[in-house]
Amino acid sequence: MRPRDLEHSARVIAIALIVAALGTGCRTHRGDEDAKSGPQILYQHAAKSLHDGDFAAAAKQLENLEARFPFSEQAHQAQIDLIYAYYKNRKTDPAIDAADSFIRENPTNPRVDYAYYMKGLVYFSRQRNFLERYFKVDLSARPPTNSLKSFNAFSLLIKKYPHSPYAADARQRMIYLRNRLAGFEMHVADYYMRRGAYVGAIDRAKYCIEYYDGAPAVRDALTVLIEAYKRLGMNDLAASAQRVYDANYSGVAAPARAPKKHWHFWKLW
Repeated sequence: MRPRDLEHSARVIAIALIVAALGTGCRTHRGDEDAKSGPQILYQHAAKSLHDGDFAAAAKQLENLEARFPFSEQAHQAQIDLIYAYYKNRKTDPAIDAADSFIRENPTNPRVDYAYYMKGLVYFSRQRNFLERYFKVDLSARPPTNSLKSFNAFSLLIKKYPHSPYAADARQRMIYLRNRLAGFEMHVADYYMRRGAYVGAIDRAKYCIEYYDGAPAVRDALTVLIEAYKRLGMNDLAASAQRVYDANYSGVAAPARAPKKHWHFWKLW
């Protein structure tokens, strides 16, 4: 290689090293600046990440703010924002933990109603996954653990904060959840009826009527009571259930209960 080529190569390498050093220095300087920032600056960065939809980054920034300045005003706001950041990032367990922590540690905070609402919303979102939505899977046959937790969270919100701006949406979601929970009770009641466990069917039907009044499944619950009481020879109770049915459903005769069809994965039509 000629001397002039060697000189040119050395110059290129030197420039590359200088650029790399400057870049490292800038990153170090930026990191030092963030480390020295106060709670206001840290919260501004987190708020920008939330606004930009970068919920993973926002969660980390909010966690950092809480850890470094736990007693600051911004840390209290970070606690409530973390619930939303976790929820949007599909981190449901951390979102629920964050909501519970905020409720426990800030019972008089004016935003505690939001924590109750978000807790209910997180559980609400856990009811059905993508494949279940795509194949329209009937959830009435599945234990409604998340539905019940969502219902209870929304119920507490409405009970404690009836004038909350989130109360109206919570009530609408509770109607859906009530119907979902009542449907599961009737799925179990049908199971008992098919196996001749009439006392168990009666218990489920009565629970459905008592706790989920207004749900469409209440009509089915009354038909179960009528049929189960007849099977047990309790004709007076059967007649009483029939009167309630007639009074609420315009005297329409109780429909015959047919067994449900079961969906099989190999039958897609």
